[in-house]
Amino acid sequence: MSERIPDETVDDIRQKTDIVDVISDYVQLKKQGRNYFGLCPFHGENSPSFSVSPDKQIFHCFGCGAGGNVYSFLMDHDGVTFKEAVSILGSKVGVEIDPASADEDNKQGENAKNQYQDQIEAHELLAKFYHHLLMNTNEGQEALEYMIGRGFTEEQLKTFRVGWSLPSWDFTSELLKKRGFDPASMEQAGLIIKRDNGSYFDRFRGRIMFPVENDRGQVVAFSGRLIQATKEEPKYLNSPETPLFQKNKILFNYHRARGAIRREQSVVLYEGFADVISTNEQAAHGIATMGTSLSAQHIGMIKRLTNKVIICYDGDQAGVEAAYKAAKEITSSGLTVKVAMLPNNMDPDDYVQKHNAESFRKEIIDSSVSEMAFKMRYHRMGKNLTTEDGRISYIQAVLKEISALQGAVEKELYLKQLSDEFDLSLNALTQQLQSISPKQKQTDIKTNQPENKPADQPIGVFHRKSTLRPAYLTAERHLIAHMMANDETAYTVQTLLNGEVLNKDEHQAIYTYLLAFYEGGNHSDAGAFVQILPDRHLRAIATEINMMDINPDVGRDELNDYVAEVLKYQKVLKIKEKQLEEKEAERQHDFIKAAQIGMEIIQLRKALKR
Repeated sequence: MSERIPDETVDDIRQKTDIVDVISDYVQLKKQGRNYFGLCPFHGENSPSFSVSPDKQIFHCFGCGAGGNVYSFLMDHDGVTFKEAVSILGSKVGVEIDPASADEDNKQGENAKNQYQDQIEAHELLAKFYHHLLMNTNEGQEALEYMIGRGFTEEQLKTFRVGWSLPSWDFTSELLKKRGFDPASMEQAGLIIKRDNGSYFDRFRGRIMFPVENDRGQVVAFSGRLIQATKEEPKYLNSPETPLFQKNKILFNYHRARGAIRREQSVVLYEGFADVISTNEQAAHGIATMGTSLSAQHIGMIKRLTNKVIICYDGDQAGVEAAYKAAKEITSSGLTVKVAMLPNNMDPDDYVQKHNAESFRKEIIDSSVSEMAFKMRYHRMGKNLTTEDGRISYIQAVLKEISALQGAVEKELYLKQLSDEFDLSLNALTQQLQSISPKQKQTDIKTNQPENKPADQPIGVFHRKSTLRPAYLTAERHLIAHMMANDETAYTVQTLLNGEVLNKDEHQAIYTYLLAFYEGGNHSDAGAFVQILPDRHLRAIATEINMMDINPDVGRDELNDYVAEVLKYQKVLKIKEKQLEEKEAERQHDFIKAAQIGMEIIQLRKALKR
């Protein structure tokens, strides 16, 4: 039987952990009043409805209903078990917990967790081993000199744990075997390959190794680069897609860049990880896709941290085409886009090597242009503006882009630029613009109306949706809110209810758990209380109620009014029940019984009025 983490340890870690700091690693939060608000990481939205309370150490989304404490957040967001969440947070506050001590609900789930953990540990082991080979051994000397010659510093190599894999067919597979890792599991993780005869050999041989980490900083894959390219093997070899590694869900350097992204209030998006590493000294807020186009999941990850994206793709035609496509996708998600323009056929790494990181930051990143300015340059590609056909084609393409803009000032600004450049009247361009997309004009008018206000409002401008509830439900919610705020108030409410139950089943369940929580010797603590609730649905309701604004100095009279409203509804239900009985008695021609029930209804109505 595996050991159970003591409640005291669980509570100690939770109290030492600031939920705002933890969630800030996943969500861009802005303070509004006493709480923090941001875009919910559990469902797609453009308006912030996700709230975090530093006082109560809980979170709640008013959009999808997600809620709980810091453990709940990690469990729901990262898909970890409760004890894994305790272990993760314990390591942050200096309390080490072995996640392997967690009780699993079933054998299959335990095996899956163990396999996942083994694969993570194997990647971590190899990352450390490869890095040691590069930095500290004769076998890695040639590779180290190559990287230094390419302009990478030893500090960069250490920061990103760059390594070297030996040019051996079975060194890695034998190392993993000796360390007790299952070969079949290591093959599934993409670290080794199985031969037809059943033996295994190394996937990465004689390559500079770049560890790829997930958003929690765990190594989940590798990208290996040959020092000298050959016709037989690809220059770069990446780990295959595995349960640990899906390219559309991984952004290189994402976990490391979080703090810099928040400080800079923007993110730099590159095409390759080498660009991230070489520019990291001056642009630490850089991330990159892993050899795949930008996905909706990537954009969602970016959206949690910032509203502004600076695209810095290669300066060749393919890079510009990719930047144009990415800009459209990012803008459609409600984010602001700027584009860093590189000289022809140069990539960020090339620019840094030719100039330096400081020049790259100043001349490229800080000089990035607006999305529309980039599109105007994009549409010049391949067009001869010295010819009439070339000019007309360019102007029509740019006018189409301008027609999609929402702001009248923006439209006029770029129309003026076209007017000045080609010596055309502003009136003629405006007429041409209207003829290009009249439907777009109608859409602009609609989207500028208050009820159709664009959803990408700044984070922090939050308006909670008002929900009209029956009086008895509002009363029950206020009773529970006051009970959670003060244990003495909880016992007062229990006395006033005098054995009666709340009308909503979920409210009654929370009420019962709350009294048990206090009777167990606990005092008012929202973060601790929601932890004992057995399912996500109850946690969501409890955290939503806990976020309510209530009178901290509630008196017995106010509590009495709430209780009266709760009991009043029960009387209403009793009257309805008796009315049905009365009709049934009349249908069976039992008029004496019907009259008796009628008298009961009269008495109930009198009691209701009192």
